[in-house]
Amino acid sequence: MPSFEYKGISGEKNTYADGVIEAVNEDEAAHRLRQKKIIITSIKEVKSKAKKEKSSESSSSLSFLDGLSSIKTKDVVLFTKKLSTMSRAGLPILDSLNMAKDQIDDKKLKVIASNIAQDLQGGTELSGCFNKHPKVFDNIYVNMIKAGESSGKLDIFLDKLVGILEKREKIKSKIKSALMYPTIILSVATLVTVFMIWKVVPVFEKMYGGMGVELPGPTKFLIGANKFITGSGGITTVGILLTLFFTHSYFIKNNTAYKSFMDKFSIKIPLFGNIIVQATIARIALIKANLFAAGVDVLEILDIAKSSTNNTHFVAALEQVKRGVFSGEDMSKLVEKETIFPPTYSQLIAVGEKTGNLEEMFSSIAAYYEEEFDNVVDNLSTMIEPLSMVIIGGIVGTLLIAMYMPIFNAGSVVG
Repeated sequence: MPSFEYKGISGEKNTYADGVIEAVNEDEAAHRLRQKKIIITSIKEVKSKAKKEKSSESSSSLSFLDGLSSIKTKDVVLFTKKLSTMSRAGLPILDSLNMAKDQIDDKKLKVIASNIAQDLQGGTELSGCFNKHPKVFDNIYVNMIKAGESSGKLDIFLDKLVGILEKREKIKSKIKSALMYPTIILSVATLVTVFMIWKVVPVFEKMYGGMGVELPGPTKFLIGANKFITGSGGITTVGILLTLFFTHSYFIKNNTAYKSFMDKFSIKIPLFGNIIVQATIARIALIKANLFAAGVDVLEILDIAKSSTNNTHFVAALEQVKRGVFSGEDMSKLVEKETIFPPTYSQLIAVGEKTGNLEEMFSSIAAYYEEEFDNVVDNLSTMIEPLSMVIIGGIVGTLLIAMYMPIFNAGSVVG
């Protein structure tokens, strides 16, 4: 029997209610919920594993492509742009889909676009067609399509969607760039250190052995490090590091407490934590602005905003805000209580509530935090370059001094 996920308000307790109910169809599920005195705000079918398998078998080409690399955001943006352009030109959506499909290179996306066109031709509403592919088109994408359908302004909402996707990709790209440079520098520094200890130190060890000089502590340490790396210690270290990596990967996916700890740790890292917070707030605010413009219910907006981040602390904070809004409290006061959000965020929301224009205010918030994010990333990039050169120079210099120290000592004794 099909299962339906619902959200609503319990009339008896006047509290937020959500869950899953089994029924023959959506109408029966809604009827049974009304009998329980639940006012429904949203209801949708949850596909069972068996249905998913059946659906997968019915599209063998898509199943085959599922094994390949995932679809890139830039390909989804390009597809949406083409769809928006053709829709704005007045073409029927089915023709727009078929033409956009023919102009994309990604084979997997081409198959998905073809399936969407077939479903649309079969009578499924457009948002429902996209909703069948959640790994490619998320809640935000589907809700913007749904808003465009209901308002009769699909081309406008497709344009908004392109803006959301491009800004999201820009933020993601900037974060990657900010993290890439220090990662490369750390990797180079590690490789240089390992190479010098592995290949250069033995040459000096042999030379000093022939000279019969007393070796100082730093030089002895390097020789000991060489014996450790070239012996069983090197393999053991690699084994430990690989074990830690795979353990981390497993627990981050399967252990809620560990993921929560790592999410909290990530936003507390000096400089980098601030980048993550500002990028997340900019993304959340942008989504809220567009969904408010689309006329989506505020509780649904907060629910969708949760899907824009996988940080458990942001998700928990947005859930608390949603429950408070449902109880009739001001969003700004609820946001102020959540310490993960900076004070400026709640203050700007309060202004939007007073003026009665949250849509415009969230657009301003998104622009503000995007600018803050850009400034932090630019400052970090400017600071990291000279700092990294100092770090690499310091490591190489320390290693050279440790290796040449016996010669310096011998020279001072002779002098």
